Amino acid sequence: MWIISFWVFPLISAGMWIAMLLAMLGSWCVQGSPIYASMKKGQTIAYISDVGAEGLKPLFITGSVITVVFLDLSFIAERWLRHSGQLVPNKGRFDKACAIASIFFSVAGALGLILLSIFDTLRHPHLHGGFLVMFIVGYLISAILICIEYLRIGIFYRANHRILLASFAIKACFIVVEIALAIGFGVCGWRQPYRKNVAAVLEWVIALVFTFYVLSFVIDLLPSVRTRHHVPQGEKYLEAFHSAVVSPPQHDVVYDEPVMQDSAGPDPGFYRGQRM
Repeated sequence: MWIISFWVFPLISAGMWIAMLLAMLGSWCVQGSPIYASMKKGQTIAYISDVGAEGLKPLFITGSVITVVFLDLSFIAERWLRHSGQLVPNKGRFDKACAIASIFFSVAGALGLILLSIFDTLRHPHLHGGFLVMFIVGYLISAILICIEYLRIGIFYRANHRILLASFAIKACFIVVEIALAIGFGVCGWRQPYRKNVAAVLEWVIALVFTFYVLSFVIDLLPSVRTRHHVPQGEKYLEAFHSAVVSPPQHDVVYDEPVMQDSAGPDPGFYRGQRM
């Protein structure tokens, strides 16, 4: 049975995020899909920000803060566990640099989400749009950097730790899907105002896909747990490394063999060092 450990950070983050989204979407539907003051002309589907700008603003702010705080704690925990040897260590300085930079951009993305929830689209539309870009770009760059890290160490440890490459594949898929959705969101929302409804749907989809990215860190942090039947990933690597080290050569064994020989064979006067 898995004990409580760092893997609960992304679980709490994803749980809070999806609960907030469902509560906001459910509230808008239960109210009869109202047209909020922040919605544009011809728009009938509310953005997340439109719902958050009205009566559910306290939920929007609280949910956003809890989500990004625990997500960023997941990034920090992953770095610490590799440093302390509970997860397989980084291959070199470049991997560590990517990990540290990913934490930096995740913090930037976290600040973007918190600030966009505070500066809502109704009262501060320009600031809200800027912080939205900060949130999306921050976490996308962070995801790209952590993918580079996982690809390098996944290749280096591919014989024993395929979970690293699996995690890389999940995060790479997230990046591709989110970039494609973000482009569609930008085109429909900003370049073609008459497609605001499409942009609103894409925003909800982007937010839901983000949930799976957060949950991918559960896979990353679970291998660090120690239980009666499970050794942390980093310690498994050290054990395998030490077992692969070549044993020091044994001393040559000297046997007492005949020391005098001629064409007829051993001298009968000498055998194993003893004179007959």
